[in-house]
Amino acid sequence: MAMLLEDILQSVEIWLKLIKKPQPYVDPNLDPVLLVPGIAGSILTAVDDQNGKEERVWVRILGANYKFRTKLWSRFDPSTGRTESLDPNTTIKVPGGRYGLGAIDVLDPDMIVGRDCVCYFHDMIVEMLKWGFQEGKTLFGFGYDFRQSNRLQETMDRLAEKLELVYEASGGKKINVISHSMGGLLVKCFMGLHSDIFQKYVKNWIAIAAPFRGAPGYIASTFLNGMSFVDGWEQNFFISKWSMHQLLIECPSIYELMACPHFHWQHIPLLEIWREKEGCDGYPRTILESYRPGNCIDIFKEALSGNTVDYNGEMIPLPFNLEILKWVKETQKVLSHAKVPSGVKFYNIYGINLETPHSVCYGSEETPVTNIQDLRFFQPKYICVDGDGTVPAESAKADGLHAEARVAVPGEHRGILCEPHVFRILKHWLRAGEPDPFYNPINDYVILPTAFEMESHHEKGLQVTSLKEEWEIVTKDQDDLDDTVSSRKPLVSSISVSQGGSNKHSLRSEAHATVIVHPQNEGKQHVELNAISVSVDA
Repeated sequence: MAMLLEDILQSVEIWLKLIKKPQPYVDPNLDPVLLVPGIAGSILTAVDDQNGKEERVWVRILGANYKFRTKLWSRFDPSTGRTESLDPNTTIKVPGGRYGLGAIDVLDPDMIVGRDCVCYFHDMIVEMLKWGFQEGKTLFGFGYDFRQSNRLQETMDRLAEKLELVYEASGGKKINVISHSMGGLLVKCFMGLHSDIFQKYVKNWIAIAAPFRGAPGYIASTFLNGMSFVDGWEQNFFISKWSMHQLLIECPSIYELMACPHFHWQHIPLLEIWREKEGCDGYPRTILESYRPGNCIDIFKEALSGNTVDYNGEMIPLPFNLEILKWVKETQKVLSHAKVPSGVKFYNIYGINLETPHSVCYGSEETPVTNIQDLRFFQPKYICVDGDGTVPAESAKADGLHAEARVAVPGEHRGILCEPHVFRILKHWLRAGEPDPFYNPINDYVILPTAFEMESHHEKGLQVTSLKEEWEIVTKDQDDLDDTVSSRKPLVSSISVSQGGSNKHSLRSEAHATVIVHPQNEGKQHVELNAISVSVDA
């Protein structure tokens, strides 16, 4: 009887183990990671100072435009360097749930249809959890009020506190900081202003798609026309371009993304305007005027000189803000003098292979601009360069720092956070999981298995096995592969292998394989393997 009870007990224990929810894989040996988003990459909540009520104002779908205008529209205060909400009873905060990850994961958790457009670090967080990272132990997030300057002391203090918290929570391990987009400028400002703290807590800094020298075309048109953070049908339920325009005119962070006027651009970004002017003979003529980064300020001033918003019945002027411009000049000094401290390693990943706005043109020879204040109603035309669709590659790779590696990845500015190529690189640099046999750190390209099929059957005493496998090689440029592999025609190669039987006149097994290497296209190269083997059944 005792033996039967013991058997029953063991059976129940086994059954309980089977139905128990599997625990996620956790690697206690990993160094902690802190994720820092870019502009508009953090959830923002508005807190009513009178009753303490809190509501999400970025990002949301229901009542989005109304809440955005009443709670987030702001004015810059030059005495403090802060951008303050027009509503005097509202304080903007960043939620801190899930150790800071909740604010930078899915920006509208309530959205179901079209959720991809509001996912920020979501895919990367999911991927890192698979590698063995654990929220609150080795994985953290740092959201911030992206309206503010990247060197605002309040943000710098919060980041210092966050670094100390992560360091202590992980048992005194130094931190891997991964920043995206404008988050790279914020981290660089902190490194320049608080080098000692950065050196104490940070092991590696990996910047992804950072606009180190600005996003010229994108920001120039933003000042004149605003910007949309989502494309397609979702725009109908989101913040209007005009509402976003009025916010960004008072945001120091946007001014800090202007084209760096002192950078030696390979192709100088220009603001071009077709204008109708009176010629020497008294007749109107159409001419094309071009303005370099440092010379387009007067155009912005004139174009926005009459810009106003109606806020609760009060007309508030929102011109191009020269006080913010003064603040930004000091930010540029901080960025230009920042250096990577001793003992810290810096890595740079930037996007390529997409048409990226660089210069902006308004009007045309047939329909010139007659009044600069009408620029807001003209559709901009872009002259593009290579980049990620938002930040030119030339700007993103010009970090001005000592880098361990700079890697170009074909990808879109925000979509690059979901790229398998980027995941492979991060996994290697973070030393996470098992060593990746497909990653080649010498020349920085990745081989991704994309298909695998195998069939086997018996026929007349023979075992026949067929195999098909495909890979995709992702490389930063055409020169990474030799001339043969990157040629325009597919390269076909065959190989045969045989194994002898019991006598010299018989074969025990035989295999044939064909490899097809297709020409490189947009930074990716497709490789196919087709093989068949025939062996005598034992």
